[in-house]
Amino acid sequence: MTTRLTLKTTPPGAPASYTAPTDLPEAATDGSRALVDKFGRVARDLRVSLTDRCNLRCTYCMPAEGLEWMPTEQTLNDEEVIRLITLAVTKLGIRQVRFTGGEPLLRRSLEKIIAATTALTTDEGGSVGTALTTNGLGLDKRITALKEAGLGRVNISLDTLDREHYAKLTRRDRLDHVLRSIDAAIGADMHPVKINTVVMPGVNEDDIVPLAEYCLRKGAQLRFIEQMPLGPREQWKRSDMVTAEQILERLRTAFELSPASEPRGSAPAALWNARGRGLAGKIGVIASVTHSFCGNCDRSRLTTDGAIRNCLFSNSETSLRDLMRSGASDEQLAQAWAGAMWGKLPGHGIDDPGFLQPDRPMSAIGG
Repeated sequence: MTTRLTLKTTPPGAPASYTAPTDLPEAATDGSRALVDKFGRVARDLRVSLTDRCNLRCTYCMPAEGLEWMPTEQTLNDEEVIRLITLAVTKLGIRQVRFTGGEPLLRRSLEKIIAATTALTTDEGGSVGTALTTNGLGLDKRITALKEAGLGRVNISLDTLDREHYAKLTRRDRLDHVLRSIDAAIGADMHPVKINTVVMPGVNEDDIVPLAEYCLRKGAQLRFIEQMPLGPREQWKRSDMVTAEQILERLRTAFELSPASEPRGSAPAALWNARGRGLAGKIGVIASVTHSFCGNCDRSRLTTDGAIRNCLFSNSETSLRDLMRSGASDEQLAQAWAGAMWGKLPGHGIDDPGFLQPDRPMSAIGG
């Protein structure tokens, strides 16, 4: 049996701006439900930002002086993070959890949070899939403990193999540290180790082929990403962006490409079989702007200060932290979360004339 959900009581101490969700999708009488929106998309993948802080200063993400970090009392503590992840998996149908930042390795309790997550059972009766998106600094020193905690996969950011370019892009001379971490992740059998590269006009276009060759040789899966409007506002222009087609054109100068046969599903990257220079493997291209995958999006996002965002580019949030700290029950939190996802828009709207860049930078939202 199913019942129509309505929040009949406002959580105790809820802020004045709180609006109880209405007209939510039906849920099972055991209290479980899926995070579905009005367009029929179901969120199965949760992105959890564990900190807004970062030990790099990438030019496309933040200014050289960094950002004003959130005070610790505003961010979720370990118990609050674990409570919300537990709720998402056991009551809301989440099956995959990716830990992001800022830089999630700056969270000292990362292993504890991962272990608590992998101890949960999904609605399908299986284990929760876990992943980490990181800049790689210090990953080599923690990869064994992270794997023992249950971490399944890692994505490591790397925009160039040139040391001077890396130092200029990140404002830190740490390329060797990242390369060590990539080797450590591969050695720990985090298959496939994914390398994320944001391609920027006049900055690292010449790195496309060298990075592809490096990853194919290592057996890592490179994923080129179109630059999105999530960093300093003056840094992004739609007309200047390096598109997915331009990335593929560069790759074709060195490799023979053919579309991969695996079904893409809700994955953000379109995969290509690449062959050339005595190498073969897969390369992904994430065309977030020119060929958006919003219609298949299955993500919900939890910021480091406990807000639910139903889209990376959303300009509205629902604070579960405030509800939780005011005494809300798990049922009330679940209904607030479901309400936030029910209102998800059909797409991110980057190409719409009225598009507004989110107030939060990427480091505060989580990747």
